[in-house]
Amino acid sequence: MRREYPILEFDPERRAMIEPVPNRSVDMPEHCVVCFFQDVITGLREAGRMREVWLLGSEMGTHPVYELDINGQRIALFHPGVGAPLAAAFLDEVIGLGCRKFIACGGAGVLDGEIAMGHLVVPTVAVRDEGTSYHYLPPAREVAASPMGVAAIEVTLREQGASYLLGKTWTTDAIYRETPAKVRRRREEGCLTVEMEAAAFFAVAEFRGVTFAQILYGGDNLGGDEWDSRDWMRSPVRDRLLWLAIDACLRL
Repeated sequence: MRREYPILEFDPERRAMIEPVPNRSVDMPEHCVVCFFQDVITGLREAGRMREVWLLGSEMGTHPVYELDINGQRIALFHPGVGAPLAAAFLDEVIGLGCRKFIACGGAGVLDGEIAMGHLVVPTVAVRDEGTSYHYLPPAREVAASPMGVAAIEVTLREQGASYLLGKTWTTDAIYRETPAKVRRRREEGCLTVEMEAAAFFAVAEFRGVTFAQILYGGDNLGGDEWDSRDWMRSPVRDRLLWLAIDACLRL
């Protein structure tokens, strides 16, 4: 197992010193949406649309897992935090609670300025330029989303008349090290977007044997000579995107 670089020392042992399982039984839905939009989550909670069923925890405090009833179907929902390590840990814990079918919704930087702010992108593959995925899968350049999850998203988006792109995303740990040379390199290998979690999500899902896919919307633009924030976190697509993710998840 020993390698020159520790990040390449993948250990296939299934048992870890700490396991992401609760210390009591939990009646958790099979379906779960991973939502990065705290503003949308807060609105649903304040409207009484969902109830708290579990609390994840970190040094930042508690992180609720909610349950919604959608026409008689139960579905869980939680915010995974930001960045691959925390997001992957929370996903692993929610898998331990019993969820098995996941669709995530979030935003991402675009590497091509022609992708409009708010336009939907469905990543089929993520470039593993982060660290977390290397602890769940052997070293490789890329990791794929679950084909069943991508297919469910595509059916939903087509039925709802939502325009989207399929493509590759670049997952990185360091937002302040997205250099011009790296942006060019990722564009050359086909990446449409850049974000911080997809590769880790896909790796955890593959390791645990669950279904996971993601819908992103085009946010800030890294495709020009200068970074353009495009005020991306105020996009009106966020609320709709959550409901598209719920629809896709319940198809699984």
